[in-house]
Amino acid sequence: MVKRSDKVGEEIHKIISELLIKGLKDPRIGFVTITGVKMTPDVRMATVYFTVHGGDEQRQNSAAGLNSARGFIRKEIGQALKMRFTPEIQFKYDTSLEYGQHIESILKEIGSTDDGDNT
Repeated sequence: MVKRSDKVGEEIHKIISELLIKGLKDPRIGFVTITGVKMTPDVRMATVYFTVHGGDEQRQNSAAGLNSARGFIRKEIGQALKMRFTPEIQFKYDTSLEYGQHIESILKEIGSTDDGDNT
């Protein structure tokens, strides 16, 4: 059985992704991908996870742009969802992709050292 908070999170994910495709006017927001939305059980708070194509500076600029557009994004969510209360939005950079790449590089390193040690 799907929880209400999960359904609302999926809808918020779609809405924000569409807003990013249409283009928010803030030039600081780079190539941002929404990776997930986690809702509190009472659906009053949404944590929106994102990744950015680029380095640390691009990540910081995009985070600042998203936080600056938070009011506009929240208004658009409220109009689309027609809920009694529009959830507060918090943006967080998703480090899971970087973590996965780090683990993969470690495994490759271990694999390359094992190949030569067969004595």
